[in-house]
Amino acid sequence: MKPAVKLDHLAVACTSLQDGTAWVEDRLGVALQPGGKHARYGTHNTLLGLADGLYLEVIAKDPDAVPEAAHAWFGLDGFSGRPRLANWICQTTDIAAAPAVAGPPRALTRGDLSWQITVPDDGGLPLDGGFPTLIAWAEGTVHPATRLQQSGCRLVSFEVCHPEAEGIRSMIGLSDDRVRLSSGPLEMSATFQTPHGLRTL
Repeated sequence: MKPAVKLDHLAVACTSLQDGTAWVEDRLGVALQPGGKHARYGTHNTLLGLADGLYLEVIAKDPDAVPEAAHAWFGLDGFSGRPRLANWICQTTDIAAAPAVAGPPRALTRGDLSWQITVPDDGGLPLDGGFPTLIAWAEGTVHPATRLQQSGCRLVSFEVCHPEAEGIRSMIGLSDDRVRLSSGPLEMSATFQTPHGLRTL
């Protein structure tokens, strides 16, 4: 049985957190908030609170960190070029049922946050990001989106174009009118309603 999932958050990857944050702020016209560090994978992030219990994350390798794991996650070891939307993360209540392509679940904590998240052994993105990273927040953990200041932004649509779109759709039970999977060369785009009108990453 394929796991039922729902969209949790979107991630923008970058080589410099400062540059990635500035890129998102320029395009959406709103300020991001400080996030935190992920000691296991040697990364740090900034965050943007969205309506409907979602959030946007900008993530990069932390040049000052000595990671505990052999690889970073979210494909950041091999990331290059300009900041871009690179990953989508979906909640599941049965992470043990995650398809093998997602990678095994890893237990992580940061402060009072506790969760399991699928990460392939090489730290890459499943199907180059076409397949979502799956996450299961621990019971009693307050979701990060509820802790963030609201930015006045709301996700209108998120599109993933991938050569194996039909196969991806068959592996997860996702029911969300905002998310569209289409067949073609790999590309992601997200459109937001912002205080300045519609903006797209």
